[in-house]
Amino acid sequence: MTFKQRLPYFLVGLTLGIIAVFFVFDKKEANFDYGPNARVLKNISIKNHIFSEESLEIINSKKVDTAQISKILKNGNADIWNKIKTDTCIQYNIKGRRELKNITLTVKNCDSTAFIEKITVE
Repeated sequence: MTFKQRLPYFLVGLTLGIIAVFFVFDKKEANFDYGPNARVLKNISIKNHIFSEESLEIINSKKVDTAQISKILKNGNADIWNKIKTDTCIQYNIKGRRELKNITLTVKNCDSTAFIEKITVE
């Protein structure tokens, strides 16, 4: 067989293989949290969240909902280059994406808890 005859068989097999792998990983609900942004967000989202007085005021004034905060902590964009390190905690600014891009959270990530210190709505 020539290359022109083998190429369609290869492309059909490759396409079927990609589709099969996509469905297998979709059923397993596998996460690929290997990027630094994804690791920081996953680390913060699995911890207990403690809200400061300032952030509770914004939540109570109905500018931001706790569901929106959870969505930002899951899918946001953590500014890992401008983090502030203290003794046991690291402070990150996490900006929302898409429809939540006007909300920024200031989160202090400690050993066992995550303190949501400030919520900024632009």
